[in-house]
Amino acid sequence: MATPIGTAAVEAPPPSRKHPLRAAWGNKADASALIKALKGSKQRLTVRPATDAAWQRVAARPLGQLAARAEGEKGSPWPQPLVSQYARYFRDGNRTAYEGLVADRQQRLTRAVVMAAVSGERDWLDEAIDGAYLLCEQSSWSWAAHDDVFSHGGEVVPVRSRPYLDLGAGEVAAQLAWLDLVLGQRLDDRAPGLRKRLRYETHHRVIRPFLDRLDWHWLGLDGDVHNWNPWIHSNIIVASLLLMDDPALQARTIARCIEGIDRFLASIPEDGAIDEGFAYWWNGAGRALEGLAVLEQATDGMLDVDLPVIRALAAFPHRMHLGHRWFLNVADGPARAAQGLAWDMLHRWAVRLGDTEAAQHAAAFNSRFPDAAAGLGRVLHSLLAPAPEAGHQQPPLTAFAYLPSVQIMVARQTPGSASGLTLAAKGGHNGEHHNHRDVGSVVVAVDGVPLLVDAGQPTYTAQTFGPDRYQIRAMQSAWHNVPAPFGLEQGTGTEFAAAVLHEPTAQEPVLALGLGAAYGLGHAEQWIRTSLLNREHGTVVIDDRWNLPESPPRRLPPDGTDDVDITYLVAGTLSVGNDATATVLPHGIPAAGSGRGARLRWKPATAVVLVDEWHLDDPLLREVWGEKLTRLRFRMPAETRASGAFTLTVEATNEY
Repeated sequence: MATPIGTAAVEAPPPSRKHPLRAAWGNKADASALIKALKGSKQRLTVRPATDAAWQRVAARPLGQLAARAEGEKGSPWPQPLVSQYARYFRDGNRTAYEGLVADRQQRLTRAVVMAAVSGERDWLDEAIDGAYLLCEQSSWSWAAHDDVFSHGGEVVPVRSRPYLDLGAGEVAAQLAWLDLVLGQRLDDRAPGLRKRLRYETHHRVIRPFLDRLDWHWLGLDGDVHNWNPWIHSNIIVASLLLMDDPALQARTIARCIEGIDRFLASIPEDGAIDEGFAYWWNGAGRALEGLAVLEQATDGMLDVDLPVIRALAAFPHRMHLGHRWFLNVADGPARAAQGLAWDMLHRWAVRLGDTEAAQHAAAFNSRFPDAAAGLGRVLHSLLAPAPEAGHQQPPLTAFAYLPSVQIMVARQTPGSASGLTLAAKGGHNGEHHNHRDVGSVVVAVDGVPLLVDAGQPTYTAQTFGPDRYQIRAMQSAWHNVPAPFGLEQGTGTEFAAAVLHEPTAQEPVLALGLGAAYGLGHAEQWIRTSLLNREHGTVVIDDRWNLPESPPRRLPPDGTDDVDITYLVAGTLSVGNDATATVLPHGIPAAGSGRGARLRWKPATAVVLVDEWHLDDPLLREVWGEKLTRLRFRMPAETRASGAFTLTVEATNEY
C-alpha cells in the first residue's frame, strides 16, 4: 500500500492539548447531542441550493476560465479512466495516467454544476447529471496508489465489493454531496432516481467502510497523524450532512469524524508548524479548518472553534512566504504556490480570529475567478461566501518567523517588502512526513525569488513512497543545500536530527545547528552550521565548522570517501569566477521576471569548485524551475578535511 506519509516521530501532546475539541466542546460533540443540533443543518450552510437568491449574485459575476472551459467541453466525450491505466501503478509505477483522467472528470463535473446552478438550463443540468452518474459507475473511487487490491491478492483490478477509503474516495463523496445540495430538486425533476443512487454509492463506498473499520492508517489511532486525517474526515462530514437521511447514523458518523480531527489538532505543535510544509498545509490543516467551519454552520454555532491551535495554524502560510508566489518549500512541496488555493477560506478564518497579517496575506493572493482544480466544495464557497476583493492588497511579508517545533527560521532584510534578501534555514529531523533529507538546509531569495533553492516535489510514482524513495534525486541530501562529510548521505529516521545551539530572534536572525547526528556522527557538534541574515550589511552568511573523526562511522553504509563537500543547489544561471566568487541570475526561472541576482563569496578560496547540471525532465520540477538546476559543490582542501571551516556569503547584485 502506498501512502503519503513518512516515519515521523510520534510524540504525545501535553495533557492540556490531548483533545482540544473535546476540551472545548465536552459532550456537545457526542452523537446524542448532535442528533438535536444537526436538525435543519442544511438551511444553515453557506452553500445554498441553486434556487436560492444568492445564486443571482453569482450569475452577475464573471467566471473566467471556468465558464470558458465548460462551454468548450460541453457535449464532448467525458474523460474515461481505464483499467489499463489503473494497473500501470502496479506494473510500472505510473500514477498520473489514471489519476489525471480522474481529476479531469471531476473538474469537468465541478464546472458543470456551477454552470447548471447559474444558468438553470437543462443542457447544463444534463451535463452535471452525466458526470455524477459516471462517478457512480466508476469501479473505484480510490486511487490505485492507495488501493490495497494488489497487496491483498496480487490483483491489479479494483474490487467493488471491497472499497478502499482514501483521499480519492473522500473527494468523490464530498463532490456528490455538494452537487446534491446545489441541484437537489432539479435532479429529482430531470433524473428521478439519481439522488438515491448518490446516497447508495456514498454509503457503501465511504460511510460503511469508515464506520466498520478502525484499521485505516489515516485515523491516527497509533499516534502518527498526517494530512489524510483532516482531509478525509472533513469530506465525510460533508457527505454525512448532505447525503444521509438517518439522523442517528448521521450523528454517529460526524461524532467519529470530530474525534478524528481532534487527534489531528492534538498533533499540531503550539507554533502551528506543519512538517509537510506550505503546499501540504492546504490539504491538511486547511481541510481541518474547512470541516470545522461546516460543523459550526451546521450546528448554528454550538460547535465554536476559536482555539489557540486554530490561530497558530492560520498564521503558518504567511510565515513561509518568500515573495511573489514563492514560498519556503520543505518535504514534498513545490516552491511556487499552486493556482486555485482556497485563499478565501483562509481569509475568512483570519478575519474571524483577528489575525490582520494572515488576513492581509490571504487577501493579496485571493483570485477573482474560481478554479475547478480546487474541488467543488472550495469553488462553491469561493462563489457564495464572503471573500476579499482580489488584487487590492499587498502581502505583509513578515520580517521574521521562527517555528521551534520544526526548527525553521524565515528572516527578511526589508520587512514589508520582497526587496533584498530573504533567508530560510531549517533544522528538524529526517523522519518527518513526506521527508526529504534536508536537515540543516537553507534557501536564499533575492527580491522574493529563490536562487539557492530546494528542488521540491517531483511527479509522484510508486517509487515515491516505496523502499527506494531516497534513490530519487530530489529527496537526497546530496542535492540539498547541506554538507556531505566523507561524501555521506544523511540518514533516514528521527534520530538523524539537528540540535539547536542558538535560537534566532527577530533582532538577531541567527540559527546555529549541530548537524553531526544527521550523518550518524558521534556528536551533534562535530558539524556546526550557523545561518544568519545581516540586515545592515545586506548579506546572508552560512558558516560551517567541523571536527570529524578519522573515518566515517562503521554503522553507516560504506558510501563514504575522504572528501568533505558542501553543496548548494542553484536556480537560474550560474557563472563561477576565478576569485572565489560566483554570480547567480534568475534567467530561465519561470515567473521570476527580470529581477536582480545574487553574488556569492566564499572562504577559503582554496576550496575546489565542482559544478553539476541537473537537466530537468520531470514536468513538475520543470514547471517551477525551467530547464535545469545546478549543483555547486565546494570540496574542502585536504588539510581541512578533519577539522576546518567554510563560509559562504550571499548578497544581492545589481546585475540583471
